[in-house]
Amino acid sequence: MAGEGEAEAMEIIDTAAGSATLGAATEAMETRGPVRRQDRVAGLGANAARRRYGDVRELIASRENPTPLVRLNRVVPPDAEAFLKLEWMNPFGSIKDRTARYLLDGMRERGELEGRELVEATSGNTGIALAALAALAGIPLTVTIPSGVPQEKLVLLRMLGATVMPTPDDLCPVDNPRDGAIALARAVAESPAHRGRYAMPNQYANPDNVRAHYETTGPEIWEQTEGRVRAFVAGYGTCGTITGVGRFLKERDPSIRIVAVEPQLGHRLPGLKNLQEAKAPGILDRSVIDDVVRVDDAHAYAMAKRLFREEGLIVGPSTGAIVEAVASLGTEGWGAGLAVGVSPDGGQKYASFYADYLGEEGAAR
Repeated sequence: MAGEGEAEAMEIIDTAAGSATLGAATEAMETRGPVRRQDRVAGLGANAARRRYGDVRELIASRENPTPLVRLNRVVPPDAEAFLKLEWMNPFGSIKDRTARYLLDGMRERGELEGRELVEATSGNTGIALAALAALAGIPLTVTIPSGVPQEKLVLLRMLGATVMPTPDDLCPVDNPRDGAIALARAVAESPAHRGRYAMPNQYANPDNVRAHYETTGPEIWEQTEGRVRAFVAGYGTCGTITGVGRFLKERDPSIRIVAVEPQLGHRLPGLKNLQEAKAPGILDRSVIDDVVRVDDAHAYAMAKRLFREEGLIVGPSTGAIVEAVASLGTEGWGAGLAVGVSPDGGQKYASFYADYLGEEGAAR
C-alpha cells in the first residue's frame, strides 16, 4: 500500500482496533466451544434418524448427513445425466459452512483462538458461516468484504454480530487489483498496534479449507453417485472446493474430469474469481484440473433465471455460471457421462442483484 491507499487502510485498521473486545464468554469457552444447553438440561435428546438436533452445528453437511444431489432435467441436453449438489441446504446457507467449521476447528486444535478475536476477508458466504459459528463460541469477528457485494450479505453479517468493513478492491493492491479485502484483513491481523489481538483463518491459504472438501464434499459425491461420477464442475474462488473434491475423486479414478469455472474480467458473480485480476489462492492445486470453462455474466444470469423458472431451484448467480459450464460439456452430443456441479449458495442473498438484472420484467403495470 502507498500514499492515500495506505492512509485509508491505516484509518480502517485503527477503527477496527476500537471494536468490542473479547468478553467473558470467550474465557469460559471449552475446547469445543461453550457448554451446550442440552448438556446441562435433561430432556428430549438429539436423534439424527428423526432429524432432531441439539445444536445447529450438527446440521452442517458431512458424509453421514450429505447435502442433496438433484438431477437437472430441463436446462441441459435431453440425453444428459447431470446433477446439482445443493450446498445452500447447509444451515447457514452455503458450501462455506463446511469450510468455516474446519477452519475454526483447526485453529482451536492449534491453540490459535484462545483470547483472540477473528478477522477474515470474505465475499460473504465464509463470513456468514464464520459469524454464526463465532457467535455460538462467543468470539468477536471482523470481516473485510469487497464493497460491491449484495447488501443482503452485509445485513446478514451484521445481524450475526460481525463488524463489517466494506473495502474497495483497489484500497490495498498489494497482491492483485481485486484483492483489497484480503490485503486489508492481513494488515489488520499483522498490525503491531494490535499485539496479537486478531487471528486470521485465511481461507485462501489454509489447508483446512481443502481438507473440508477432501473429507466431506468429495466422499459425499462419490457415494451419492455410487462411484459413477465422470465429471465434476466447480468455480474458481478460494479453490478449496475444486482442489479438495478434485483430489479425492482423482484418487478414486484419475480419468474423472475436473472442470473449473472462471468468470469474465470485472464480473458480478460474488464468490468466483478471475485469476487474471486476482491472485491465485495458495491452496489451488492446478494438477487436479483438466479444463477451465470461462462464463460471462450474461450467460451466468440467464442460466440462473432458467434454473429458477424451469427447475424450481432458487440459486445464486455463481450456480448459473457452473450449470452453464455443465451444459457445455455436451455441446457436441452428451458424452460427459454422469456430471456433478456444485450449487454454492441460494438466490435469496442476491435479490438486489436479480432486481437489477430483471429490470421491469414481470412487474405489473
